[in-house]
Amino acid sequence: MNPSTLITPSSSQHRSFLGTPFLNRNLLCIPKDSTLSNRRRFRVSVTRNSSTSADQPSPSTEQLTTSTASATPSVFGSEKELKGIEILVDKLSPPVRLASSVVIIAGAVAAGYGLGTRFGGNRNAALGGAVALGAAGGAAAYALNACGPQVAAVNLHNYVAGVDDPAAVKKEEIESIAQKYGVSKQDEAFISELRDVYCQFVSSVLPPGSQELKGDEVDRIINFKNALGIDDSDAAPMHVEIGRRLFRQRLETGDRDGDIEQRRAFQKLIYVSNLVFGEASGFLLPWKRVFGVTDSQVEVAIRDNAQRLYTSKLKSLGRDIDAELLIRLREAQHLYRLSDELAGNLFKERTRKLVEENISAALSILKSRTRAARGVAPVVEELDKILAFNNLLISLKNHPDVDRFAPGVGPVSLLGGDYDSDRKMEDLKLLYRAYATDSLSGGRMEDNKLAALNQLRNIFGLGKRETEAITIDVTSKVYRKRLAQAVTGGELEIADSKAAFLQNLCDELHFDPQKASEIHEEIYRQKLQQCVADGDLSEEDVAALLRLRVMLCIPQKTVEAAHSDICGSLFEKVVREAIASGVDGYDADVKQSVRKAAHGLRLTRETAMSIASKAVRKIFINYIKRARAAGNRTETAKELKKMIAFNKLVVTNLVEDIKGESSNPPTEEPTKEEVKHAEVVDEDEEWDSIQTLKKIRPNKEVEAKLGKPGQTEITLKEDLPERDRTDLYKTYLLFCLTGEVKKIPFGAQITTKKDDSEYVLLNQLGSILGLSTKEIVEVHRSLAEQAFRQQAEVILADGQLTKARVDQLSDLQKQVGLPPQYAQKIIKSITTTKMAAAIETAVSQGRLNIKQIRELKESSVDLDNMVSENLRETLFKKTVDDIFSSGTGEFDEEEVYEKIPADLNINAEKAKGVVRELAQSRLSNSLIQAVALLRQRNRQGVVSSLNDLLACDKAVPSGLLSWEVPEELADLYSIYLKSDPAPEKLSRLQYLLGITDSTATALRETGDRLLSVGAEEENFVF
Repeated sequence: MNPSTLITPSSSQHRSFLGTPFLNRNLLCIPKDSTLSNRRRFRVSVTRNSSTSADQPSPSTEQLTTSTASATPSVFGSEKELKGIEILVDKLSPPVRLASSVVIIAGAVAAGYGLGTRFGGNRNAALGGAVALGAAGGAAAYALNACGPQVAAVNLHNYVAGVDDPAAVKKEEIESIAQKYGVSKQDEAFISELRDVYCQFVSSVLPPGSQELKGDEVDRIINFKNALGIDDSDAAPMHVEIGRRLFRQRLETGDRDGDIEQRRAFQKLIYVSNLVFGEASGFLLPWKRVFGVTDSQVEVAIRDNAQRLYTSKLKSLGRDIDAELLIRLREAQHLYRLSDELAGNLFKERTRKLVEENISAALSILKSRTRAARGVAPVVEELDKILAFNNLLISLKNHPDVDRFAPGVGPVSLLGGDYDSDRKMEDLKLLYRAYATDSLSGGRMEDNKLAALNQLRNIFGLGKRETEAITIDVTSKVYRKRLAQAVTGGELEIADSKAAFLQNLCDELHFDPQKASEIHEEIYRQKLQQCVADGDLSEEDVAALLRLRVMLCIPQKTVEAAHSDICGSLFEKVVREAIASGVDGYDADVKQSVRKAAHGLRLTRETAMSIASKAVRKIFINYIKRARAAGNRTETAKELKKMIAFNKLVVTNLVEDIKGESSNPPTEEPTKEEVKHAEVVDEDEEWDSIQTLKKIRPNKEVEAKLGKPGQTEITLKEDLPERDRTDLYKTYLLFCLTGEVKKIPFGAQITTKKDDSEYVLLNQLGSILGLSTKEIVEVHRSLAEQAFRQQAEVILADGQLTKARVDQLSDLQKQVGLPPQYAQKIIKSITTTKMAAAIETAVSQGRLNIKQIRELKESSVDLDNMVSENLRETLFKKTVDDIFSSGTGEFDEEEVYEKIPADLNINAEKAKGVVRELAQSRLSNSLIQAVALLRQRNRQGVVSSLNDLLACDKAVPSGLLSWEVPEELADLYSIYLKSDPAPEKLSRLQYLLGITDSTATALRETGDRLLSVGAEEENFVF
């Protein structure tokens, strides 16, 4: 069978498959004498069409059954008739039938004997006749007894066919029929009839594919099976046979709906059959072998049908749930073989559907046009039903016998239902808002209502922030209403403690005091806006605001912030108009409007200055942008001049008007510029030598010419980075130094030198830019250093410092105005740089040794900064290489491993590694070089090479050295022996060359063998 048989697509139309074609006698082992017309209608109305329980049919159903019993055939067909000898057998009891058989056989034997004697005339003929007729009598007796099982089967059929309700079939009656005819239940005819009857009943009990199971099918089949007394091994093949019929019928079906119908019918057959036979179903029902159905598909069939049965059982579940009902549901779940997980999901789905019905009803009322007349009471009533139902489920969940209840009992949730979507979430919020509004309709929030709102939030699945926003919105309106009543009624004003009164009001409404403070601030702001609508705050307005502030317990900080925002916006408008009037438009009317706004709006001086500073700094930034966009230094200086003039003529007057100060301050008080310059002088007297720094301090003549200085409170210190501010200041300083460049005809340019008044403007520019004294001094010093360094590098081009050049640099230092110590620092920097380049070149070219390095260090030359570490390591390697190639044979470990690395400031461990590497490579090279010199008959060279070999061995001790011609090693030893070496060196060389003591003694005695070698030396192979 195709495994898709168990897949049950949904269909609105299904065709019955358990009609007449299913009960074909060739398929269900029905006796041959039954006809097709006798099987047309086989369902009993009392079991199939009753609206009540099958075990207790209603009276109306019983009457209907009685009145139609004669017209409606039985499930098992019409009664069968006995024929021929069957009628006689039916009348005889087993003993009588046995006695009759004996009589028949005896009479036949006697008759045969008599006939044989009469006609044969002898004894043999008589015996032959007796045998012949005895056999015939025996056959007749056998036929008589053989009809017993068939007669019993017919009576069995007629018995069950004659019963109106198959449930009324009794096991005792079945056994009495078998006993009556002396047959056993294992008799083929009788057991065949039992199977046929059982198969017909099972077919009648199973509903068609378009109908669902009622849940009593399993019990009815088991009870009927027990009544028939048929074994499971005999009953199970009937279930399989029904499955075969469904499979064949599915193959014969040509339409989609019929195919779906048979699939669902087959699923129901599998489900009911497995419940009927229980654990033995896996052995008795070979679904996989016969139909190719997998275990998982069987589980799907059982699960789907169990879910449908349990779902139909839950349809009767209402809002009046009790413990007894839940226990019955638990029993039904076990009966249907449904898992706890699926049963719990189905139970939750049912409770969710019940709640969704209330929600839908509440929403229809809430959105109806007639809601205004009825109010929100019907909506709240529906929501109260939901809450009561949820509380009931919670109480049942905490019941002591909860383990006996159906799974899924607990709080209701809308997750996974019709209202679990973003579109429906807005409707749930409307319901939540309606319930919150009704809860506060009495002017206070009761504890039970607050708990109900939290429970409703959990049921609806709303977020905490969403519900808090709704609750705050609703509660805020009620709080405003209660607060307005308390203010107008005078309750708040006469209260001993305003804070306690407001806190009590918040407690009654369960309202956050912080949110209440925000409402108080909003009320105060609205009152303040009304008071300043005419642009001024009168004494009455101030008193009213103070009274409101006291009643609502508004902090001073909040009041100042409100005045800053509301009054500040009005004042900012006046300031902008004053600034927009420009240099020429700031007249007496503008001054009066500024003074009136600054003092009439009751702003603090700090607040007013902050507002004015914000507006003025925007104008300053515009000047700065235009200055940066200028094409040259002269145009940049012109834009900066405009900014300085704007600050002096507009901003200064604006600040004075805000502060309420006179435009002519007392002459005896020092100005801020004077104080600033005094600070410069007091900070460091050495900067008196810088000419440009002196000029920014105006004298009396320049002050009289330029008039009063500009304000210094509003600056760009926080708007521009320090580098941008110093660059602007430096640009204007260079303009002061170089003057204005003008173009004249024929492409020529002339420079117009400015007077010292430009330096005073430079000072004012520094104040606008917010530069500190230290920063201004740093700009002037950097320019002086730059000018001095440019000319000093030309004078010291070769790095040599002579007396004439020293005098020349001294004159340059005085001309630039740079302090002597900074001039000396620059000179030293230049000479050091030149010297460093020369030293580095000498090291790289190998013209500088360790001895010269030590002399330079003694002369306080900073070699660590002049010579890179790589060059110093190279110098160390060269020094060690010189030691290994000096030909002295000496190696001082302290000198090489400690002193030289310390002088060159390199890593000592790294230096040791370099020495070992060089010693190992030079050791073998020294031996090769000594042999080569030996062949060249260079005695002195041989001695030097052997000394280098000993020096390398002293740095890195070596083992015996090997050579292809041992005689050459002896010659090397002999030559070195004649050089009068130190004993320890000679002994070490003897060891390295592998010269034995006897050989060494012989060499001493024989002398230099080199002279006797002669011309044969050229034949040596090297």
